[in-house]
Amino acid sequence: MITTRIIPCLDVRDGRVVKGVRFQGLRDAGDPVELASRYESEGADELVMLDVSATPDGRKTAAETVRAIRSVLSIPLTVGGGVRALDAALTLLDAGADKVGLNSAPVERPELLSELAQRGGAQCAVRASDAASDGAGSWEVVTRSGTNRTGIDAIGWAREGERLGAGEILLTSGDRDGTRSGYDLDLLRAVSGAVRLPVVASGGADTAQHMVDALGAGADAVLAASIFHEQDITVGALKARLAGMGVRVRTDEEMVR
Repeated sequence: MITTRIIPCLDVRDGRVVKGVRFQGLRDAGDPVELASRYESEGADELVMLDVSATPDGRKTAAETVRAIRSVLSIPLTVGGGVRALDAALTLLDAGADKVGLNSAPVERPELLSELAQRGGAQCAVRASDAASDGAGSWEVVTRSGTNRTGIDAIGWAREGERLGAGEILLTSGDRDGTRSGYDLDLLRAVSGAVRLPVVASGGADTAQHMVDALGAGADAVLAASIFHEQDITVGALKARLAGMGVRVRTDEEMVR
């Protein structure tokens, strides 16, 4: 039986992990290599690293950070943020990423997603979609750390990502990111019902119940950052709690339900 993936996220700026609310007010949360090693030892199934550096010079450190993380990490690693060309995506794969998340760049050049899928395989191409309420009962794609509202319908954009060859959707609610108020379940239902791809829920996690709710809304995996960075709960303790709530998760010893 398929198990639910629990995925810690590292937002990295200039080589340091940061965390904020709705992509703003970033504060230091630690060393990415140390955190990656800790989360794997606690039982994380995968890891996501998102480069949120504000300058091109800062983004040059992304590949170096990926190499450093990979040196201590054996679980799958998805890397995204600021990837605007195929060469940049391939550089991250060469540095040790297993998947590359594309968010802003395909808004301007959608074929980039197809190019990555063709070169690396669909399993390497992740449609990383940040979505926020449009105030009219739907959601629009937002880019540039939530500062640019594109007017693009997020549900249609998810379908387009599938058509272009993505193997997975990393869906972040811009309204819930860092708030710890729970995932946007309506958004999750809408996107998971529109595509056949696995959907990773992101933005707003605070409790095991939030994750159970996200899975019930159609998510295939759940991502969190604040609860792990602030050491409110370990990955292992969270998995034990989820298992007790009927979620099938992978532990070091066995698959439990």
